[in-house]
Amino acid sequence: MTALWIANVHVTDAEAYGRYAALATEAIAAHGGVFLARAGRHVQLEGRDRARNVVARFPSVEAAVACYNSPAYQAALEHARGASERDLVVVEEVAPD
Repeated sequence: MTALWIANVHVTDAEAYGRYAALATEAIAAHGGVFLARAGRHVQLEGRDRARNVVARFPSVEAAVACYNSPAYQAALEHARGASERDLVVVEEVAPD
């Protein structure tokens, strides 16, 4: 089953976060990830509002977790630490009816 990588982010240092985004994009693509939403228009209905919301689809939960744990993504993540407040979850998609 495919999986969604869902990140809700408040950026505190745009320059450093930009470096993260560039490197993370490459790591995500290398693991079969495809962006479905990336910091576009959103409406916050519940919970904490964060201006940057990112959704990527991966071939599986395992592929998404492998991406996160990969050396390339961990190197990218060094730029996000201290430059953002983030929540990240990977959720398996349901099979279509």
